[in-house]
Amino acid sequence: MVTTDGFLYPNEVLEERGLMKRKGFPESYDIRSLISFLTDLKSGVDHVHAPVYSHLTYNVEKNDMQALDAPDVVIVEGINVLQVNKKGKRTPHLFVSDFFDFSIYVDAKEENILSWYIERFHLLRNTAFQKPESYFHRYRSLSDNEATEMAVSIWRSINGVNLEKNIKPTRLRAELILTKGPDHQVEKIQLRK
Repeated sequence: MVTTDGFLYPNEVLEERGLMKRKGFPESYDIRSLISFLTDLKSGVDHVHAPVYSHLTYNVEKNDMQALDAPDVVIVEGINVLQVNKKGKRTPHLFVSDFFDFSIYVDAKEENILSWYIERFHLLRNTAFQKPESYFHRYRSLSDNEATEMAVSIWRSINGVNLEKNIKPTRLRAELILTKGPDHQVEKIQLRK
């Protein structure tokens, strides 16, 4: 499995371009590198490498690569894989999804996604955020109420916006849509023929 997080531009580049608050948005990814990786993979190159992302440091690992040696199946995971974004007025000739044999979109009501995000934020505040090397170390001492408020603020200003503008519109491009309920159980399955 390869995650597209590794193809985010490093934080230094995002900061230089004023994109840190748009991390996860289409313009924060090095799509050329991702398409080059997928081209090699789909072309049958025996040994390919994908960059690795650390959720602890919230950055691409500079000296770490994931090796794939002649894999039979590769799952590419990411919120951006079905996007067909246009930069300016030029439309790219290739899209990430052009390299897929099958695509799945995992869907849920936004209220559930927000609830899960808040729950995850609280969990990380008590675990990973406690580590000094954590990018989010500054949130380690928030009270429960402050942590909830911070998570909701981040959701409303960044993640929710990205969901509405860039992720949800790709839903119908998937071959399979799995809709999860509040307990993470799949409640609905839609398969395109």
